[in-house]
Amino acid sequence: MVREYAFRKRIHAPYSTTLARVKEALKAEGFGVLTEVDVRSTFAEKLDIEFRSYAILGACNPPLSHRALSQELDAGLVLPCNVVVYQDGEETEVVIADPQVIIHTLAKPDLESVAREARERLLRVADALRTEH
Repeated sequence: MVREYAFRKRIHAPYSTTLARVKEALKAEGFGVLTEVDVRSTFAEKLDIEFRSYAILGACNPPLSHRALSQELDAGLVLPCNVVVYQDGEETEVVIADPQVIIHTLAKPDLESVAREARERLLRVADALRTEH
């Protein structure tokens, strides 16, 4: 059975509002944002190309990351959890990589419980975005 590689939420709100809400929801589930790539600015600066508002967030839950790395040092290849936020017309798309799907690339069954817990937390992040502020 092939699984979707990510969860998606389409939010009827501006990009900047949605990006802030995503960060708040991540924080509420114990994730910090280690990296934030502003793709629009990068493309403008490096390529002189106009692009839509688009952010790639590297979200890390330290206890889960510690558990994963304590079991398998190569787990760093699939850390942090990636979250993409981009403007799509009048709405904003949020795409969160599914840790249980991503972890399979390592073929390490011992990491399944960590991936499952990360997935549950990230699903709650996605669900939190449904409620209007």
